[in-house]
Amino acid sequence: MDKEKELFFLEEELEKYQSVINKIKSVGVDYTFKGDRTFEEIEDKEFHKLRKYLIEHINLMDFYLKKRIDGLEKKIEEYGS
Repeated sequence: MDKEKELFFLEEELEKYQSVINKIKSVGVDYTFKGDRTFEEIEDKEFHKLRKYLIEHINLMDFYLKKRIDGLEKKIEEYGS
């Protein structure tokens, strides 16, 4: 591959990663990775592995927070009874 082509592909890949950062800044991490976008244009196994890991942990945190809130609300209700 000649240098011009290589540079073109490098710049194209850079734009893909920069678009992920821009999306995070505009709509947040949760929506960026859990929304409807799959980032098919990024052909990077490590990126997709980490993306799935992040989604799993966002879901775990959501579950934990909801469970904790429910428990605290029940305890507070008991004081009112």
